[in-house]
Amino acid sequence: MSIVEPIRLLDEFRQRRRQLLRMIGPGIIGTVAVFAVAFYFVEPPPPQTVVIATGGTGGRYHAFAEAYADAFARHGITLELRETAGSVENFDLLLHDDTVSLAIVQGGTAPPDAHAADSIEAIASLYFEPLWVFHRADLEIEHLGDLKGRRIAVGEADSGSSLLATQVLAMNGIHDGRDGTEFLNQSGLQAASSLGVDHVDAAMFVVGPESPILLPLLEDPQLVLMDFARQQAYARRLPFLKDVVLEEGVVDFEKNLPRKRVRLIAPAANLVTTSAMHDAFVPLLLEVALEQHRGGGLLADDGELPSQDYVSFPVNPAARSYLAHGPSFFQRHLSFWVASMIDRTKILIIPLLTLLIPLFKIAPPVYRWRIRSRIYRWYDVLRGIDQKLREENGGDPSEHAARLQAMSNELNTVDIPLSYMEEFYNLRLHIDLVNSELEKRTGQRDSTQANDVASLVSE
Repeated sequence: MSIVEPIRLLDEFRQRRRQLLRMIGPGIIGTVAVFAVAFYFVEPPPPQTVVIATGGTGGRYHAFAEAYADAFARHGITLELRETAGSVENFDLLLHDDTVSLAIVQGGTAPPDAHAADSIEAIASLYFEPLWVFHRADLEIEHLGDLKGRRIAVGEADSGSSLLATQVLAMNGIHDGRDGTEFLNQSGLQAASSLGVDHVDAAMFVVGPESPILLPLLEDPQLVLMDFARQQAYARRLPFLKDVVLEEGVVDFEKNLPRKRVRLIAPAANLVTTSAMHDAFVPLLLEVALEQHRGGGLLADDGELPSQDYVSFPVNPAARSYLAHGPSFFQRHLSFWVASMIDRTKILIIPLLTLLIPLFKIAPPVYRWRIRSRIYRWYDVLRGIDQKLREENGGDPSEHAARLQAMSNELNTVDIPLSYMEEFYNLRLHIDLVNSELEKRTGQRDSTQANDVASLVSE
């Protein structure tokens, strides 16, 4: 193969590439321009900092929030932990502090204005925290209704324990100050101490089964952990509750604690957010939640949590999708920020395709029209010269020759795609044809003029 052949093939490739760009280039440019304009109307990128209300230092809420903060930090996002007194304060911050958009709360502790505001959404229920009811062993207590007229430690004021305790006691007709009943606002530790010295008859608090305050209470022979015989009825009446079972010996095998199987009711710790939080953070939060809580612990089956169940608010749509289908393809294979950008702009895909398809369909006809319009323009000039030649006077031959020469020079420099070479060469043939006719007419005119001159001389 000679060196000319590769050069010819390379020139042909370049010509085809230029032809393709000319065909689809305007469509691509137009689509990009529309996409750039539409991008301004897409949801803004996620912020660099998020604030979560956690509860007190040393509590489970705070510990799990620290795990979320570590995961956020790996993606260059700061999750700021706001320490609080518990669920009630957490809800207050979500409702009235614009800087707080995320919180861990106890199920069933939402104030009425939280539901009325319609601005709080649930991400997932995370784990169960049972309501523990310990009472003195010398008391005959089978149901909560048997605590009427007793001194009951119900938890710290405005705490999740206090709210749940007073709610279920009220369901059994027990109210503070009635029938000799007295509610005492004491923490779990205070209530445990008060039980030991007979300052209270019963103590109610909400903690996880791993809490260190439980073991001494379960060991104490003077105390009894109440069995919720009607646990399923409570769960039916209060959907945020789960009827759970504490199996014999599950807390401590060596000491066989508890000493018998106990039925309990348990609200779920919920991860909730406001509508102001960016949806891009939802998959990140659930990824960590699955790592932390998928095992279920002592009170749930493997894979039961995190869940859309046992929540008191509508589930965030992004969270519902993640829990049902898992992370998206982009979230699995791309970085957080890239996946976030794609998720934010995917709303433009359908209009983008709607715009692209017609553009690519009309690009070839438009390109053909552009090429043929140039050829037709030259034919228009050529037809004008031909018509002049057919007239009686024929016009100025030198002017016609100059225009034909200019057209030939222009054709020598123009770049015509291979698919239009037939029209190109036809135009050249027709230029030569008209040029031949011009030369013929010019020769005839010169011959006629020479004969006329010779006749005049002979006369």
